Amino acid sequence: MSAYRILLVDDENDILEFLSYALRKEGYEVHTVNNGSDCIRMALDKLPHLILLDVMMPVMDGIVTCEEIRRHKELATTVIAFLTARGEDYSQIAGFEAGGDDYIIKPIRPKVLISRIKALLKRFEQDPASAGTRQQQVQVGHDLFIDRERFLIIFEGKELTIPKKEFELLELLSSRPQKVFSRDEIFTAVWGNDIIVGERTIDVHIRKLREKIGDNYIKTLKGVGYKFINEP
Repeated sequence: MSAYRILLVDDENDILEFLSYALRKEGYEVHTVNNGSDCIRMALDKLPHLILLDVMMPVMDGIVTCEEIRRHKELATTVIAFLTARGEDYSQIAGFEAGGDDYIIKPIRPKVLISRIKALLKRFEQDPASAGTRQQQVQVGHDLFIDRERFLIIFEGKELTIPKKEFELLELLSSRPQKVFSRDEIFTAVWGNDIIVGERTIDVHIRKLREKIGDNYIKTLKGVGYKFINEP
């Protein structure tokens, strides 16, 4: 029986019932709520590994809910995937900018959804109860540190909790300073072959990282990819 906890958030009860049944059959511990406000309270109580979040909901929509979740350090390692009928580019970009890790468009076959969820949860495979016990802090720049255990960065002496994919992207680029990572390499390393994301996903995450650590650390090579400069 899997120890993974999943929180489903949707204002349609039939969807919650259907997804709950499918996920519990796979051995997941499943909790459900039908609005964003209750989602935040439940997430802080249960500390789920993954939140499957609708966009259009009463009380608090999914985008705002995601932003609120990302403000809580206790939920820094929680994976957030949007599951919604909203397929417009601007909606997907808003989801990633809010701190989402994946954006899944309804309708989707249950087996495909389960596969996506398993891929998203792979980072917990060593210990489903935590993100692991790797070396806590690594200096990657003169004023930039990565705290792998707490899934945050320290920039200019300030601790910053960032979404999981932004963290993994920064960790990848900074692991080999000066190396140019192609977009395909980044997609494979950060999102994996089982995850399908839009072409602008990397651009959104790079822009969000630059908003936090400035423009000097990550360089763009047009038509090629990105590289990390450890002494900007």
